[in-house]
Amino acid sequence: MSEELLINITPMETRVALVENGVLQEVYIERVRRRGIVGNIYCGKVVRVLPGMQAAFVDIGLDRAAFIHVAELTHPLLSNQEEPNIAALLHEGQRLVVQVTKDPIGTKGARLTTHLSLPSRYLVYMPKTAHVGVSQRIEQHEERERLKALVTQARQELQLDEASGFILRTAAEGAGSEEVLADIHFLHRVWLAVERRLARDQGIRCVYEDLPLFMRSMRDFVRPELEKIRIDSRENYQRLLEFVHEFVPGLESKLEYYPGERPIFDLYSVEDEIQKALGRKVQLKCGGYLVIDQTEAMTTIDVNTGAFVGHRNLEETIFKTNLEAVSAIVRQLRLRNLGGIIIIDFIDMDDAEHQRQVLRLLEKSLEKDHAKTKLSGVTELGLVQMTRKRTRESLEQVMCEPCSLCQGRGSLKTAESVCYEVLRDLLRVDRAYSGEAYLVMASQAVVDRFLDEDSAAIADLEAFIGKPIRFQVESLYSQEQFDIVLQ
Repeated sequence: MSEELLINITPMETRVALVENGVLQEVYIERVRRRGIVGNIYCGKVVRVLPGMQAAFVDIGLDRAAFIHVAELTHPLLSNQEEPNIAALLHEGQRLVVQVTKDPIGTKGARLTTHLSLPSRYLVYMPKTAHVGVSQRIEQHEERERLKALVTQARQELQLDEASGFILRTAAEGAGSEEVLADIHFLHRVWLAVERRLARDQGIRCVYEDLPLFMRSMRDFVRPELEKIRIDSRENYQRLLEFVHEFVPGLESKLEYYPGERPIFDLYSVEDEIQKALGRKVQLKCGGYLVIDQTEAMTTIDVNTGAFVGHRNLEETIFKTNLEAVSAIVRQLRLRNLGGIIIIDFIDMDDAEHQRQVLRLLEKSLEKDHAKTKLSGVTELGLVQMTRKRTRESLEQVMCEPCSLCQGRGSLKTAESVCYEVLRDLLRVDRAYSGEAYLVMASQAVVDRFLDEDSAAIADLEAFIGKPIRFQVESLYSQEQFDIVLQ
């Protein structure tokens, strides 16, 4: 498998696309006016404690107060309490050093933790958590022990507190001792700088800001399979080259400046794929299709056979459609950055072995996902439940906003429904105000219906109330909008 990382930088936004075998798999967008804050460390102030929710709101300088649950608190009292009470740990006005684990999404504020961590290429430094761990994706016992020994050596050299810990990332597998030790020394210096900022200023402020997207991608998305990193900004290419030389040595040969006249995202039809990822329907090669609906509570994915009729029998047709749907579903999860609860409605399979194979393929395909996922079996209703860790807004939430006409419902009332609503309101207004005549201002479709199909209903109403009713088309009104004016 070959991978390429495409980086498109403009003064307004940065976009990073991960392409595998010529097909877009993931895309990340960071806008100058709305940068993500996951990973940032803040000195905040507790503004409200909620004992009933075992949580608190913390002011970190954003428009909305951020949210922290008692499970995300580090405190000496926690070791002595089986069920910690947040009222005993926090009080209003208290200064609190926190890190953002989830961006503000929709109407919800940012999610926080006091379990601070600083990531680098090979490891994550946790200055207040006494734990040394190794990524589960590093399976060889000898390699895991070697990496733990390197951490022990670095702890002794730097005379680090036993309360500080490290997690070795997947990228550390096979890395030399000098590289890992250099990362540990670098993260320790960063943490000392954070501590100095905390001691210098007691106010609400950001004391550590994560790297910009194009640099962060070198740390988080680079894997051995990566063949090329192409960036279309000469100025930022030089910055990236210096960053790679200092922190990710060995990547210089893969980094390439792209000067072509053709936009870099047109190389692999990335722009077209982004547009497709904003739609509900995803076509499968076999003729079937997926329907993806993203709601506030969860995301649902429905698999349909569509135009695929198969060759042998119904069960075989269903099985092949579900197998193809698996790879498409996993790609869409990564591409759209869908998180939270995800319900997949595969086409019902009677054969238990087919169910097992589809689940196994889904589980194996999810291993390539950067986000943490958890998969359950098939429920009694034939649904597959899974969760995918959500830290940032989905592609749709970044690029779109709720429709002003339908208020995000995805549908409009029919002209017929609006006409009946107008008739009811006319009767209600007449009883309340008893005007001499009435003017109905509405969209073209509604007025046309009143003058045609529902003209008899208007005539009956005029006879009943004994007053004339006129209509006026308002071209700027949506189909659901109307006004009744007394004359």
